[in-house]
Order: sequence, then C-alpha cells, then structure tokens
Amino acid sequence: MPGSDPSREEAIRRLDEQAAALEARTTREVPDHGSQAAGYGYRIMALLFGGVFVGVGFGAVVDFLVGSAPWGMIVGVLGGFAISIWLAVRSARIYGAEAARDWGPPRDLPDDAEDEDD
Repeated sequence: MPGSDPSREEAIRRLDEQAAALEARTTREVPDHGSQAAGYGYRIMALLFGGVFVGVGFGAVVDFLVGSAPWGMIVGVLGGFAISIWLAVRSARIYGAEAARDWGPPRDLPDDAEDEDD
C-alpha cells in the first residue's frame, strides 16, 4: 500500500500470528454430544423402569411364597421405585460430571495474554 507505515504492518502481522496461535491452542474438535446425551437419558430411563419391574417381580415371588397378596407386590413396587430413583440420581451425577469434563471449556486457556516485546 502506498504511504503505509511498515512498523504498523509488522505489528498487524504479529497480531495475526498471535491470534492464530491462540486459536490453535484453544480450539478443539467437538464431538456430537446429542447422541451421547441421549444415551445417558436412555440409561437413566432404563434404571427407572428396571427398578420398578424388578420390584414387581420380587413382590410377586413373595406374594406367591408367603401368600401375603397384595402386600408383597405393594412393598416390592415401592422398594423398586425408591431404589431406581436412587440409582437414577446417582447415575445422573456421574454423567453430569463426565459431561462437564468432556463438554466444558478447554482447561489450557492462558491466564494472561503473553506480551512479546521484541
């Protein structure tokens, strides 16, 4: 460019290089989180339904063996529901921690911009 300042062009070039270097350090490939999140949801749903169905099964066995119908079934369903809620909350905490680790911001971001005074 006619009449341009060479030191200014050099400063702009250095800034472009610094921006490209910072982008290379902070940019990472982001996987498809939708399928992973859906998988977590399906697992938690399976825990909820599975606990209730297992409780129904245990209650039916107790009712058959002891002859306490319908109390074995009622206790089995309530116990299975309580255990499945506990397992689902526990799993959600684990999956949430994994998601925060995997999907959160990069941990190697610089605290301060480094000054390169030559």
